[in-house]
Amino acid sequence: MVVTPKRFTVDEYHQLIELGFLKEGDRLELIHGELIQMVAKGTPHTVCGAILCQQLDRLLADRATVRAQDPITLPDDSEPEPDVVIVRGNHLDYLAHHPYPEDILLVVEISDSTLIYDQTKKLALYAEAGIFDYWIVNLIVNQLEVYRQPYKNAQGEYSYVYKQICLPHQSIAIPGFEDVILNLNRIFPNF
Repeated sequence: MVVTPKRFTVDEYHQLIELGFLKEGDRLELIHGELIQMVAKGTPHTVCGAILCQQLDRLLADRATVRAQDPITLPDDSEPEPDVVIVRGNHLDYLAHHPYPEDILLVVEISDSTLIYDQTKKLALYAEAGIFDYWIVNLIVNQLEVYRQPYKNAQGEYSYVYKQICLPHQSIAIPGFEDVILNLNRIFPNF
């Protein structure tokens, strides 16, 4: 007898939520059809996320929408909840559905205890979905990992062509808004 896990589609996942089997406080993500328990956030992670959202909101104003820990819908039965996402349009544009890859300008994961997962599984997931820009705010070494231009290698694995490391004393342009510069010293908490 072979035992296989039950995989869920995005629609089935939404039905489980609507029927009350899954609750908002459950802290789950749907990744490739599997329900993944999200790790609890520590204080540095929480503070960094709040500061980053505040800075991006201030810098972008009404040019785009900044979402914090809200779902995005990706192909292959995935609905992760990245720490920060910049999407086209405004919040009302997403009443009927969560943002799709074509709506997304940037995905950001803030990483300490989840660093390896964000550098491997999440990176491959976002690259496979065609998310052009992916950032990891690496709180372990206080640096920003910038990934651009997804691709699929000869072995069928997804990754990004470019990786750049930015340090806290540097600045970086916001993808899709090259005239908008984020000073990284504003987002790395000093704990």
